[in-house]
Amino acid sequence: MKKWPLKIKLTVLYTALMALVTVTALGILISLSRQEMLASVQTVLREQVHRSIDDITPDRDRLEIDSDFYDLEGGVYLSVYSEEGTFLYGRVPYGFNSGEALRDGQVRMLSAADTDWYMYDALFDLEPYGTVYIRGVVSVADAENSTAFILRLALVILPLLVAVTAFLVYRMTRRTLLPVRQITETVQKIRNDADLSRRVALGQGRDEIYQLAGTFDSLLAELETAFQREKQFTSDVSHELRTPLTVILNQCGAMLEGDNLTEKERQEIQVIQKKASDMARLISQLLLLSRADQGRQPLHLERLSLSELTQITVEEQAELAGARGLTLTARIQEGILAEADETLYIRMLNNLLSNAVSYSRPCGHISVELSCQDGMAVGCVADDGIGIAPEDLPHVFERFYRADNSRTDSGHSGLGLSMVQWIAKAHGGGVSAESSPGKGSRFTFFLPLLQKKDSDSAGL
Repeated sequence: MKKWPLKIKLTVLYTALMALVTVTALGILISLSRQEMLASVQTVLREQVHRSIDDITPDRDRLEIDSDFYDLEGGVYLSVYSEEGTFLYGRVPYGFNSGEALRDGQVRMLSAADTDWYMYDALFDLEPYGTVYIRGVVSVADAENSTAFILRLALVILPLLVAVTAFLVYRMTRRTLLPVRQITETVQKIRNDADLSRRVALGQGRDEIYQLAGTFDSLLAELETAFQREKQFTSDVSHELRTPLTVILNQCGAMLEGDNLTEKERQEIQVIQKKASDMARLISQLLLLSRADQGRQPLHLERLSLSELTQITVEEQAELAGARGLTLTARIQEGILAEADETLYIRMLNNLLSNAVSYSRPCGHISVELSCQDGMAVGCVADDGIGIAPEDLPHVFERFYRADNSRTDSGHSGLGLSMVQWIAKAHGGGVSAESSPGKGSRFTFFLPLLQKKDSDSAGL
């Protein structure tokens, strides 16, 4: 039951409670009804016995019994006994012992012929005949049958009542919890789309759920404002840092072109130049991601041959790979066309290749593949380097996330793969990562292909 939805739990709980209350009430009702019916049978028995005296005409030597005496009115068997207990007139049920002792004014229960009976005796003085007993006998079965009928009716009504209750409770609970579902869906959309502008927007309401939704919307508004400020701050700082970094790089370049530096000074300036270049690259990445977050990073889409663009990029990166003793090979299918931003596509591919070069082993191998699959251009950059630990793999596309120390000595900022993911998604595609520690990593991206009619119209 722990895994059941809340609406099911509430439905089961309320239905069970309703069933318990109903069964208890019916039990009490049936018990009271049975007692009332038995009391009613006894009352009818007494009344019939006392009324029957009107059907008897006494004479000195005999009694004349009217035919109404034998009618079994109300199911009561009537019979007349002498004061000594001798049966004189009347009817007794089959199997009933007519010799039962006479007791004036007392209702008794007896069993005979597998049936329970109520028996009532009354003593009358019939002048000039003398004193006689009139006995009435009635079956308890009629009252028991009535009770049984009520019980059977209850057994039919109870499941129907439970089913109706369950249905109504489920509808009510579902409607009551609908705002909770809306809140959950909103949170999921915010998580999936990273869009803090979404709101639950339940409207006005007085219950706690509506208050929760209102509080949640207020929190989202505050978070959105805070993130916007953070993004703007990142953008502003990045812009402000670009100018001094440009000056530093220019000065370093100018100094290195001179002949008046010692070897130690030249090495120190080269270190400064390298760190400044790394910082400039980081700022460039921050600016791009910041503009992307704010929706201000445009895509300059063109009809491009990804095959040619990938081949050119691989050839440019081959020199960097060779300098580190790495082998870079490519298997590129010809004629792959897509509508893409050339600059961003090159940056995405360069980031993947740079990542592979940085984390490959000496004399390692890097492979690049590009092919068409199911209407998508599918690219793959694989290396046989140090790999990524399983606990780190789900986080590699997160900003500034870097894995263990073996993967952080290269000076990477932790933004390259984030940019790869954004560029792929911005083009309507995506990216995935596979890795085995000690065996290497494989990054796969996919972008929508240019439709055939579009490629024909472009003359490609």
